[in-house]
Order: sequence, then structure tokens, then C-alpha cells
Amino acid sequence: MRKFLSIAGAGVLMSFASPAFADDEACAAAPEPVVTLGFGSRYTDDSKSRSDIDDESNAEVNAALGPIDDFVRDLTQVANNVTKGGGDRVAQADCAIAQMLTWAGADAFSELNTITANFSIGSRLGAFALVYRQVAPYATDVHARQTIEDWLGRRTAEQMTFWEEEATSGAKTGNLRAWATLGINLVGQIRNDPIALSWSEWSATYLQCQALADGSLPQEMRRGKYALHYQLHAVAPLVLTTLLLEQQGRSIKGVCDNALDRIVAFTIADLETGEASAAYSGKEQSLFDGTEELESFQMAWLEAYLVLSPNPDIDAYADRFRPMSNSKLGGDQALLWSGTGSDG
Repeated sequence: MRKFLSIAGAGVLMSFASPAFADDEACAAAPEPVVTLGFGSRYTDDSKSRSDIDDESNAEVNAALGPIDDFVRDLTQVANNVTKGGGDRVAQADCAIAQMLTWAGADAFSELNTITANFSIGSRLGAFALVYRQVAPYATDVHARQTIEDWLGRRTAEQMTFWEEEATSGAKTGNLRAWATLGINLVGQIRNDPIALSWSEWSATYLQCQALADGSLPQEMRRGKYALHYQLHAVAPLVLTTLLLEQQGRSIKGVCDNALDRIVAFTIADLETGEASAAYSGKEQSLFDGTEELESFQMAWLEAYLVLSPNPDIDAYADRFRPMSNSKLGGDQALLWSGTGSDG
């Protein structure tokens, strides 16, 4: 039974069941906007390592976040098609913008009533921003674009405040902050916001500098049998944010004795056996005990890393997982970062 895939993996794989727009049909109405989120933790109250799942609470979290992630998957499919140049780019882009406008107009995610809801929104903020980046250049409704950008800006400002003032000390050095940092950087670039860009630069540097000499991330190594899973979950936004900062002229490449390279090297090496993460956490890792299996979406960040740090050995390793797509990273990663992409 691979229960954990329904926990952290929900809403990540690309879905092709219900696209937001197809060339032979009118633009569908957006799903009902999610304005309020107020769920608790996925984990049991006595789980100090945050690795013991409470099934009932986990189901509540998945039910709350599911509609958001379904919408993101559908939007990402359209955005990738626009980027590839398939079909009527303008019509598809306008459809995606119209759907996002519905959520922006409702001020989606404006009522986050628990700390765990605040933890969860950073990656979704980044996912919407990655859709917007792809479709905005082809969209014709300037007013709608401004409304969406203002909405993303409000959520970004709130996230920066949350991570500085309200987040728990452990979370401030972990994967959830890394995902929020990616989202804040993306929105900062979209809105030409120097505060958001500078915050993301500082935050990404701070997170990378947490790495130990071997590249392990201490906050993730505390996560019991999910230590390697969460190390892997942290790598993705760290890599993309570092690449974006490089492209923005805010390079942090090589900080803290090439921390990102060490983080990536540790992650790839430990995916062979999980022994290093097990030594830190004291538990056999979920990727090796039958709880879950490594899937290509978890490795989608490799395409961005290879743009940032070309390496023939890692390129050959990435072939195991290609084509790689992750809706929280904007979909088809080869399409976004290397300009190739898959036809699937």
C-alpha cells in the first residue's frame, strides 16, 4: 500500500482528464474559488518527527487542497500547450487568464485560518505564477492581467510576513519555506517587486546554508522514515529558485561552499539505498520500505539543475525519469528550461 503518495504527492502529477480549454470547445468556467482554508496537521499530535500520519486529518487536508491542485493541473496543461505553440495560443491564453481572474476576483486564499493552511499555500502560489508566466504574453485582457498580478502580490506579501513572524522555528529551515520562496520569487519577477525578489534571494541563501557538509538538510533528516522524501521535496524549489535568481542577475550559485551542489549530490546518491537518510533518522526510508516508489515528477527539478550546472553524469541519470513533468513546477520541465519538452 503506497499511502504516502496521497499525502505529499497529491496534486503534483499532470492530469489530462479535464482540460481548462480545448481548441474545439469554448472556454469552460473556472471551478469555485477557494477563499478559506482552515485545516489542521496531517500528523498525529504526538509525532515529534512529523512523520506519523493521522488518517482522518490527512483526508481532511487532501479534501481541502484537492480542488486547488486539480485546477492547477488543468491550467498547467493549457499553459504548456501555449508555450509549445499548439493550437490557438491567444484563445488558450485568454481562457487561462479568464479562469484565473475568477479566483483573483474572489480573492482566493485570503482567509488562511490555521498555521498549516499558511504552510500549504506557498507551493500553490508558485504554481499559479508559473502558469501566469507562460500564458500572460499571449493574453489580450490587460485589466484581467493586472487584477491577477495584484492578487498574487497580496498573497506574496502575506507569505513573507508569515514566514518572518508566525512560522515555527523548524519550518523556517525546511521544505515548506523553500516552496514559498520559489512562489515569492516568481511573483516578484512578474510584478517587478524588488522587495519580494530580495526576500527570495535571502531566503534561498539561508535555506541552502542549512546543509551539512555531506549535503543533507538537518530539518528534513529529522522526519523519520520520510527524511529522504522531504529532502527530495526541498530540492525542487531550491533548484528552481536558484536558477531563476541566476537569470535575474541575483546569483547565489556557489553560496556556502557550493551548498546546492552538495544537496543535490546527497539526494541523488541516497536515492540508491536510503542508507544515509536512515542513519540520520533512525528509520528505514519510505522509498525502500514499500510505502512509496520514486516517481518521475519527484525528479522533475533535474532539468532546471542541468541548466544551472551542466553535468553529463547527472544528464545520463535524468534519462531514467524523462519526460519529467510536475504541475507545481509549471509542468513540462524540459519545455520550460531547456526549450525542448515532450509531446505527451
